[in-house]
Amino acid sequence: MLRRFGKTVSVLILGALTMPPTAVATVVLSLIFLPLPINLPRANASAVSSISHVYDANGTEIAVLREFDQHISVKKSDIPLQLKQAVVSSEDKNFYKHSGIDLRGSVRALVADLRGRRVEQGGSTITQQYVKNVYTNRARTITRKVREAILANQVDRKYSKDEILYRYLNTIYLGDGAYGVGAAAETYFHKSVKDLTLSESAMLAGIIPAPSAFEPRGNPESANTRRLHVLDLMLKEHYITQADHDAAAAQTVWPVTKGKPTGPVTLIQSPVKEYRKYPYFVDYVEKYLQARGYQPDKAGFKIYTTIDPAAQKAAEKAVSDSLSGTQDPIEMALTSVEPPTGFVRAMVGGRDFYNGPVANVNLALGGCPKKAVLGSGVPLRDDQIKVAASCWTDPTAEISGGGPGRQTGSAFKPFTLATALEQGIPPTKVYPAPRVYHVPNCKPIPGNDCTIGNAEGEGGAPQTLRTAIAESTNTVFAQLERDVGIDNLVSMAKRLGMSSAYYAPVNQGYAGVTLGVLDVSPLDMASAYSVFANRGLRAPATPIVKVVDAAGKTIIDNTKAAEKAKRVIAEPVADNVTDMLRGVIDHGTGTAANIGRPAAGKTGTGQNFTNAWFVGYTPTLSTAVWMGNALKLEPLVHIKGVSRVFGGTIPARTWKAFMSEALKDVPVTDFSQPAPIRSVADDLRRAARQGFDPGNRREPSDITSGSKFEYDVTPPTAVAPETTTTTEPPTTTTTSAGGITFP
Repeated sequence: MLRRFGKTVSVLILGALTMPPTAVATVVLSLIFLPLPINLPRANASAVSSISHVYDANGTEIAVLREFDQHISVKKSDIPLQLKQAVVSSEDKNFYKHSGIDLRGSVRALVADLRGRRVEQGGSTITQQYVKNVYTNRARTITRKVREAILANQVDRKYSKDEILYRYLNTIYLGDGAYGVGAAAETYFHKSVKDLTLSESAMLAGIIPAPSAFEPRGNPESANTRRLHVLDLMLKEHYITQADHDAAAAQTVWPVTKGKPTGPVTLIQSPVKEYRKYPYFVDYVEKYLQARGYQPDKAGFKIYTTIDPAAQKAAEKAVSDSLSGTQDPIEMALTSVEPPTGFVRAMVGGRDFYNGPVANVNLALGGCPKKAVLGSGVPLRDDQIKVAASCWTDPTAEISGGGPGRQTGSAFKPFTLATALEQGIPPTKVYPAPRVYHVPNCKPIPGNDCTIGNAEGEGGAPQTLRTAIAESTNTVFAQLERDVGIDNLVSMAKRLGMSSAYYAPVNQGYAGVTLGVLDVSPLDMASAYSVFANRGLRAPATPIVKVVDAAGKTIIDNTKAAEKAKRVIAEPVADNVTDMLRGVIDHGTGTAANIGRPAAGKTGTGQNFTNAWFVGYTPTLSTAVWMGNALKLEPLVHIKGVSRVFGGTIPARTWKAFMSEALKDVPVTDFSQPAPIRSVADDLRRAARQGFDPGNRREPSDITSGSKFEYDVTPPTAVAPETTTTTEPPTTTTTSAGGITFP
């Protein structure tokens, strides 16, 4: 009915534009004050963003995500009288006298608007402002102003003045993301609204007309001018004494970031930080959701994640111990992925997320650059970008963190090995292993003389691929890359889930991709190696088990991730890679990573010792460790008693420390007995007829039995506070320790 009445009024206004403005105003205001039945429309959806809550794998809250301090509901009794008086003085001094509309001001505004044929003056009371925030839109039209006035009159008839003022103060926007005086008191002063001083109350009231211009952090001088103006109005309305006015006016708005004040001040605190127990992992969660089109900091989500608190604790300790005794910008990152599901169980992206030269940079993540260069310095042409950037094939994987990643060194060789095995080249294939290999048909360019040498001069006698991978013989793998083809090698890396690496299809005769010249993230390395552990099935890495939106609808569900894993390489290929990588730990370059149970892995050392890696896995956990200089390519030398940091030194020891602790309660499981790699022609024919022979598994026969990293992935129900305004972890309870299910 009200909507129909509003349309009628609009027609009358439009039809009367040729009448004298005062006559039109008289007609409209008469209609506004008709004793219509009170029938308020449904309130608009709140403009306040909702807090998203993030939970670990056990259902404990680990973070709250919010765009700003938002709305903190307060009781009527909490709002101090002087704050109410400050707002009434500055916004609507006749608030307690009119019936929702200031008649004189409304007539003046309406006449001016009609003469100008547009909305020129506001004339809004506190009641009208409340109506605009809750029931109408902000369109600057005469129709909206008339409807707003009608509704304001009805609100005034339905609610008491104290109730209207309370609702207004509880919803008004006060800048810097604070809706309502409760949120504003918390964000600007770090105190409850009931504890506001006269000066603080006047400052908040002064923000209302133009929050972006008068909020005190960005505009302290303007905020101070407005504060003084409100104090003057309060004195004029006899709400405060001259002494109270003078004492408050003597203060100055002073943001705490300006340093120590020199006199009496109204101190503006720094914004309240979000609570994040595992900042690197939560950063990953945010980027993961943002890459999929969500805005978790203002969506009101319940985000059930994959992180295992025990594994995360072990990761943080392992990285902290390894970095102890070193200084910025020496950094380390660790990521651990569960192979059957792709669930990221632990992530550390550096020594300190909040402080240091790379604060807020997550070195565990990579990205997809628009323009890429190979180690030779030759840039990609525009027509080469889409085929060169391997994340181009999977846009959802474009998660940026610490740049595009870091060179992996020999940790990339297992991808070459998988490519060779898939082509029917067996582990027993023998290659010459010279100490120096001159790449045939390679055109030298600056920075690349087409010569490849072994890291420590190893080699000499011919080697099988099994021996070459254990000893990480560069000259053998340079030959192998030429045999399998660089395009096939990069295709294999993409299939295994490599989203952060890229390569420039220039000077392909160099044969250096297998030596790890591409920039790759620890997340991608752990994920790619997990495919070998999962016998050729790829479950993409994810930090999410389930996401439920504010309406209770599940919008992301990875509870059946293991069932959705896709085969990207054949079981015999994966099993043989694993069998050969076991030799790296058993007797090769990675013996420092030996954890006393079946494990496979590979060391990696960047050119000139600029990056050092160890990536390895058991059937239940795949983990990548990177170490390097976060700011520049600088050799890792003379660090913690290590003259030159190879992947088999500090990174391998860090991997061992983490995996030993993370797996201490997990029953020992073994890998599969690999099927033999036959000639490529025989394999392809056999696969076409009946599939590959999976071979026999060593005992025990089922890797899913007893592993805590393969439990029921149904996310737990978490009971968390509706809102949180402190930096302390909120208390969270669950219904039981092991059998928690969704509501």
